[in-house]
Amino acid sequence: MRIGIGTYALFWEFEARNPSPLSIAEMIDRAAELDCEVFQICDDPRLEELDDDELRALRDQAELLGVELELGTRTVGREHLARFVRRAELLGARTLRSMIQSEEIAAGVPTVADELAASVPSLEAAGVTLALETYEQIPTATLLEVIDLVGSPRIGVCLDPANCVSALEHPRQVVEACATRTANLHVKDFAFARQEGWVGFTYSGAPLGEGLLDLDHELTSVYGADGGAVSGASSAPSAIVEHWLPWQGDLPATLALERAWTDRTLAALRDWRATHRPSAR
Repeated sequence: MRIGIGTYALFWEFEARNPSPLSIAEMIDRAAELDCEVFQICDDPRLEELDDDELRALRDQAELLGVELELGTRTVGREHLARFVRRAELLGARTLRSMIQSEEIAAGVPTVADELAASVPSLEAAGVTLALETYEQIPTATLLEVIDLVGSPRIGVCLDPANCVSALEHPRQVVEACATRTANLHVKDFAFARQEGWVGFTYSGAPLGEGLLDLDHELTSVYGADGGAVSGASSAPSAIVEHWLPWQGDLPATLALERAWTDRTLAALRDWRATHRPSAR
């Protein structure tokens, strides 16, 4: 299991309210400072402004620091994915996360599967695995149906059970349904809290271990009791730390809590890995 952070673990570091946002290069530096093996550049529009030389420079920086890069985007149109597969190649990224959009799945499972199948040759040629994320716009069963219909080992699941709760899917069931097809794992805790006046709930992030995520169940389902991969993939999926951290009233307080949540989650992942290696059993 390779452990890292993604853009969504640094959300308030580059959100519009931050007057000194981290650049992508500075995010890679932050991942290295945290002793991460992986940094996932996910849904960052600034990436599309970079030319080939600038993308290669990020790859060189990451390689020098010993950080593996991954890439994230949205939609599964063949032209869009072709552009991002090329960017993944330039970055040296072997994992490309994307999301089937609601308007895409509205055309039907066979149509989406055909569109994805058109991208399989470029994924194979580049050595890139496409990980399609679980989230509320697409029922998990439908997502798996698409993946099974394409039938390529280059297309799997980006597992994030927190995303599916608002569609009334139980996180444990999502994990168990997707574990053997997981190519990428997002790790964040989540919880419900009563709104003021007891009129409804807020569904948001939580410090790891204080919310509803059963981390041991999630990791054991994906990596097995000995810390390997149950998917049969050539390498175990990376575990990428993310957060749903609400604004805390001011930037310093928000950044401090975001960083504390990251430290806490990284420590938990490393503890689990250390105790689930074959030599530890």
